Amino acid sequence: MRVKCDSRRRCILDAAIQLFRDIGFDRVSMAQISARAGGSKATLYSYFASKEELFAEAMVDAMQEEGHKMLGLLDPDEADVPLVLGRFARAYLHFLSRPEGLNCVRTCIANGGEGELGKALYRLGPQKGWREVAQYIAQVMARGLLRQTEAMPAALQLRGMLEAGYIQPLLYGAEPELPLEEAAERAVDTFLRAYAVQQ
Repeated sequence: MRVKCDSRRRCILDAAIQLFRDIGFDRVSMAQISARAGGSKATLYSYFASKEELFAEAMVDAMQEEGHKMLGLLDPDEADVPLVLGRFARAYLHFLSRPEGLNCVRTCIANGGEGELGKALYRLGPQKGWREVAQYIAQVMARGLLRQTEAMPAALQLRGMLEAGYIQPLLYGAEPELPLEEAAERAVDTFLRAYAVQQ
């Protein structure tokens, strides 16, 4: 029975991901999703209480595999912290600038003041991911490879610098202020100037 439930849930998520990509969150109805998934609305609601909940899980699911690969680049055993951060920074900007990433952020911003959608997506996506980045930073700080301080604020500062000139313009439909490689390099360089161990 569990396999059947998992299979049905997977079918619903796949249908929802495709519809959200094709026509956007606001224009998709639960009836359209249930029709695409080949079931009833009652079945759909037995798995997901609302369109917002389904959207949050669908977007996280769609981005999860690449997100895991990106976070896997943060190897605390690698002594060359600039190299590790540079690889991660480029992967992060590429990850977030994909249409799925931009559409997800735009939808969260548009619906963030109402209901639970924005909170759910933030909790499942950015908050969870940047806590893992902070964990990496804490580990390299403990090894003496970065200046000892609170890891989470340091991670959030790195995030802010990465997104400022590249992701922020894209969210408005504008061209990035900097090329991806330069945006990544400058953010990592500034981060290291603040947190590198003084020789």
